[in-house]
Amino acid sequence: MKRLLILLVLTCLCAAPIVAGAAEAVPWETLSSDEQHILKRLQDRWDELPAQRQETLRKGAARWQSMNPEQRQRARRNLKRWREMSPEQRSELRERLREFRKLPPERREALRKRREWFRSLPPERRKALRERWQELTPEQRRRMRERLRDKPR
Repeated sequence: MKRLLILLVLTCLCAAPIVAGAAEAVPWETLSSDEQHILKRLQDRWDELPAQRQETLRKGAARWQSMNPEQRQRARRNLKRWREMSPEQRSELRERLREFRKLPPERREALRKRREWFRSLPPERRKALRERWQELTPEQRRRMRERLRDKPR
């Protein structure tokens, strides 16, 4: 369940739509002052980045500007967790994200709502649910997922 929560958080905060067509490289000097401020750690290597990567980073900067302080704090925590993951964990999470993106929009929305419901629970209740989940056998978890999939929240 913890991995699913991380997946959903990263999906909401970090997933950018794939840019259609070939993007053109943008020189550092042409970025807005806000973009330069947000992306300043990349200034030295900006011109070496592929145009597609530059575009993705610019969209991320725009998202960052639109976030409220709570959303930014959550994004910082998620980035810290991402950096602490092993390459294998990152690979697994990327795969789960690919699978999530393949789901129909209604299913993705249902999972987002379930995640928000879980996040709204008091910490001790979330901890108890996680512990209970860990105690389940793989078969019990499979059955639970099926029941939850059919049950609207």
